[in-house]
Amino acid sequence: MSELLATTTTTTWGHPGLTLTFDLRAGAAPTLTSVWSESTGLHEIAAGLPLMDVLVVDAGHALANTRLVHTAVGEDLVYVSHDTRDDESGVTLAIIADDPSRHLRVTMTLTSPWGAPAFTSRVRVENTGSEKSVVLQQVATWAAYAGRSPERGSEASDWVLTRGYSDWLAEGRWTGEALDALRMPDTASWLTGHNGRGAEVFASEGSWSTGKHIPVAILSSASHGFAWAWEVQHNGGWRFEVGRDIADVYFAVSGPTDSNHHWNVILEAGESFTSVPATIAVGADTTIAIAALTSFRRSARRRSADSEAMPIVFNDYMNTLNGDPTSDKLEPLIDAAAAVGADVFCIDAGWYDDTSDWWDSVGEWQPSTTRFRDGLGAIIRRIRDRGMVPGLWLEPEVVGVRSRMADDLPEEAFFSRHGVRVIEQERYHLDLRHPAAVAHLDSVVDRLVDEFGIGYFKLDYNINPGVGTDRDAVSPGSGMLDHNRAHLAWIDGLYRRHPEIVLENCASGAMRMDFAMLSRMDLQSTSDQQDPLLYPPIAAAAPVAMLPEQAANWAYPQPEMSPETSALTLTTSLLGRFYLSGHLDHMTDAQRGIVSEAITIARTLRAPVSTSTPFWPLGLPSWDAEWVAMGLLADGVAHVTLWNRTDAATAARVSLPQFVGHEIDVVTLFPKHLPDWPTTWDADTGVLHVEKGTTEPGARLFRITRLP
Repeated sequence: MSELLATTTTTTWGHPGLTLTFDLRAGAAPTLTSVWSESTGLHEIAAGLPLMDVLVVDAGHALANTRLVHTAVGEDLVYVSHDTRDDESGVTLAIIADDPSRHLRVTMTLTSPWGAPAFTSRVRVENTGSEKSVVLQQVATWAAYAGRSPERGSEASDWVLTRGYSDWLAEGRWTGEALDALRMPDTASWLTGHNGRGAEVFASEGSWSTGKHIPVAILSSASHGFAWAWEVQHNGGWRFEVGRDIADVYFAVSGPTDSNHHWNVILEAGESFTSVPATIAVGADTTIAIAALTSFRRSARRRSADSEAMPIVFNDYMNTLNGDPTSDKLEPLIDAAAAVGADVFCIDAGWYDDTSDWWDSVGEWQPSTTRFRDGLGAIIRRIRDRGMVPGLWLEPEVVGVRSRMADDLPEEAFFSRHGVRVIEQERYHLDLRHPAAVAHLDSVVDRLVDEFGIGYFKLDYNINPGVGTDRDAVSPGSGMLDHNRAHLAWIDGLYRRHPEIVLENCASGAMRMDFAMLSRMDLQSTSDQQDPLLYPPIAAAAPVAMLPEQAANWAYPQPEMSPETSALTLTTSLLGRFYLSGHLDHMTDAQRGIVSEAITIARTLRAPVSTSTPFWPLGLPSWDAEWVAMGLLADGVAHVTLWNRTDAATAARVSLPQFVGHEIDVVTLFPKHLPDWPTTWDADTGVLHVEKGTTEPGARLFRITRLP
């Protein structure tokens, strides 16, 4: 450990995979001056943008604007000291700066795993005064200029921002757009001597962290050979922005803000607040930066037996029982799932319902007394007797307005605004800051584990209660943030008490697929999309926002499907966490044999899926693309899924620049029972020509090996 006081000017920090250089000088705010990684080389950063920016009510911005940056506090900060340390997990840097006039101390802590071209930032703000309170409005977790080359400087148009839109049934729609004159016009602001006032802003809405935008983005420049990728690690409110200053393009990230999320925190003397974390990764281009983010996620996530084994999950919901389980429906389905090789059988919604009208009565989570002739226990025993782990669906954070728990739990255990309990779609929302709410959920999970031996829970979240709760909070956003953090603590507590359980993250599909959740939970349902032809772009894009091995893309083959359509939906799940549904019990032996074949392939893919990094041979998919492709690459072997969603016999040019100049071996892994799609390789251009001869939509999974 070392501590350096304000005599220092330039400080370099990092490890063999990443180096950051800072200007830390007395009397000035800390700034970033350069970044180095193996893939990018040295990348210089323009001077002038403080690393730390804090907006407070009684100071505002230095120049009136709506940004995360250029606050009065940020401009008035002065470097105090910094501290470095390292251990077996990686390296840490803490930079301390003060705003003496406002009695604020701001500490930015950066951590980076050994060898990874990525780091995580957190910012702590402390009121060091003795009397005056401080009202926070926003705290930037990280802010930096994009960078420039010594030879040509930097223009906004050099940079492309890749970001993700999301919605129910249409998760992960990525687009890359240049920062052109429409978005970042040259306004000759240097004539005024002032930076701009606006920015391109992307933020979450309410409690669905990925319900509209995804807290992951990439800012890349082909001319600079450099890309930044970032991810806000929060299960609630977040914001990132990209703007243009006189000096350069900048980007900044934060958790909840006053303007976006009704968030304020009051710091009394001696009190402090710590921002939500964000991870920043770098690479020579978008794909390499995403690979760096992928490597970071693997180093930072919770490891478990499930993450190693990646068991095959069958869930009875999608296009199958649809929340209406009974003994008669489940028993043959359980037998069929076991026969094809499933490891987990999860009973989805409805197992607790006696009325078939359960939406507004959930919350007690007691087994139905009418659906199962010999009780839920008999169904669970059948699952276990067939060699599978039993699972159940839960929606823990909600209580229906007709539920007994709505009266049994204290008023303080629910979200409220101005003393009125919040209702959204006939449900109340539990406030996990309150011990009664936590105790109730703990008792539910403990009872289901102890009484039935449940080993798998699908945790869903189907309402968005808005900006939060103002009960015992200075603002709805601060109540929401504290609840979000309490929710994560509750999940951590489940794993401590039941270390062998597997938790699936779900929120109306993937409305909450952030890394705060996915650093803890085992897998992520990527969508509720029921149309197999609309799922490919969701599945292909999922590894931008999560680890491939966590991406549970639904495969739901049905007996009435053609062989090509059945193979397409099964292929959709193979380069991820294989996640199965469908009326297997109504299939012929031959149809079930195809499902078994897919499961066998999925088992062989566990190692490459969990160690490879993603790439997109046709680019990140557009929603209506005819051809969609996603690949995973490791050690000279690429696994590539290629979908075609048209009825035409057609061809695709699959870009594989990793293999330019080499011969390759191309093998169709799945499906084996259908005609091959012939391929021709051009080693000079790195293009694999693939011909689809069939006249209906289909998909193929290829293994492509670089030959010596």
